[in-house]
Amino acid sequence: MHRRFIAPGALAASLALLAIPASAADFSPGAPGIGDPYYPASGNGGYDVSHYDLRLKYQPVTDLLEGTATINARTTQNLSRFNLDLGLKVSEVRVNGKKAKFAKTGDQELEITPAAGLPKGTSVTVVVRYAGKPSELKIGGYTAWHRTPDGGVAAQEPEAAAWWFPSNDHPLDKATYDVSVSVPDGTQAISNGVLQSQSSRLGWTRFNWRSNKPQASYLATLAVGKFDITTDKTESGLPVLNAYSKDLGDNAGAARASIERTTEVAEWLETVFGKYPFNALGGYVPNVKSSYALETQTRPFYSPAAFANGSNASIVVHELAHQWYGDSVSVHHWKDIWVNEGFARYSQWLWSEKEGEGTAQELADYVYAQRGADDPFWTVKPGDPGPDKQFHVAVYDRGALALQALRNEIGDEDFFAILKGWPQQFAYGNAKVGDFVKYAEKISGKPLAALFDTWLYEPARPDAPTARDAGFARSSAAPAKPKSWKQIAATNGVHDHGDGRGDKHGARQGRGHKH
Repeated sequence: MHRRFIAPGALAASLALLAIPASAADFSPGAPGIGDPYYPASGNGGYDVSHYDLRLKYQPVTDLLEGTATINARTTQNLSRFNLDLGLKVSEVRVNGKKAKFAKTGDQELEITPAAGLPKGTSVTVVVRYAGKPSELKIGGYTAWHRTPDGGVAAQEPEAAAWWFPSNDHPLDKATYDVSVSVPDGTQAISNGVLQSQSSRLGWTRFNWRSNKPQASYLATLAVGKFDITTDKTESGLPVLNAYSKDLGDNAGAARASIERTTEVAEWLETVFGKYPFNALGGYVPNVKSSYALETQTRPFYSPAAFANGSNASIVVHELAHQWYGDSVSVHHWKDIWVNEGFARYSQWLWSEKEGEGTAQELADYVYAQRGADDPFWTVKPGDPGPDKQFHVAVYDRGALALQALRNEIGDEDFFAILKGWPQQFAYGNAKVGDFVKYAEKISGKPLAALFDTWLYEPARPDAPTARDAGFARSSAAPAKPKSWKQIAATNGVHDHGDGRGDKHGARQGRGHKH
């Protein structure tokens, strides 16, 4: 131990300082945004959430949602104040058991001032009581809440949480979830993960769901309505739960014929991407008017209109591929959307290859030949498309072209090792496009920056010699349309929210929303 002499006067001064609590000047408000360049107001700073416990009551007839959210978090700075994202009306907030002051600013910022400052690195429990009608809530001019004839549904990207629970609403802050929902008898509540229990009392039934792996807030989902439910288990013991609204009409058969293949598709994807990363499988189809689908964690959301032209296993492949690419490994910022969508689209190409309906190479040749040099498709940069083009078809198709170019450059052995190794390397975390490039270079032992620059970042169609070098357009003859093209292309429409705000999931002013 190193000792040093302290003069009596200095010692007295030191003890006096210890007796004085940290000055308010040492504490500052958490940032109102997490720092995403596309959506500066998304998420919040100053803390990191580990768990959400949501206890909800929902009345389908009136669309009234009442909730108590208990949030476990840890501070990342000395906090005098912090924000949560929530659009519904708040009646009370407690921080570490004590009542806290709160105020609403803008469409969805809930500013919370605890009774005392919160030192950096300490555990914090926040309880928020709130209520409202989600369908009447507009944030940025739109709603992520779907009103249905028998209830309501929360499913949207990049934001949906603010319509039904308070959160740090950005993929950088992932957490586990317990979602307990009370609904009138005869109605069901569907959420993520495993149904832990179900009980009825005085005309109400409570459903308790648990999602036990880190989950981004936009991937949390809630669907209340009257469903036909099928349950099963995979060979490895994973519970499978699929739910279909009872009033899907002519689309009911095609929806079931597609989604009941979930286990088969997931088991095939395990051969490509490695072990399935979560505690449950499934999907659900509520009676909504939208036409898109979304990879809500463990239980993707599908619109009935996605099956208007018949069954489509390719869309199930796409949404389940996201469980590895997008859900387990999530974007660092929304500019990294290619690490979600390019891979989900490429998985559809691989499924086509497996089904004998066109190889990934044939699909790549067809995409390249279809789009002339003057097509605006080539001006979109999948590696950084911008918030207004975040879900443009180029992020999908050109994004998949980049992967086929990589496959041709490094060979199947290294390519499929990368597809399987990447979700293990970044499991339950976040990653950037650049992280993937570095990982691919590490596994293949080849410099790949120029290849990715050409296919992900150049705002122009790669010329014919460049395309031939990448393994495309080696014949002067126009490539034939692969048999799978129609089903794959049908999922482009599935990525359009139909609200006039963008492509796949659309984009809205200041923030955005997906498929």
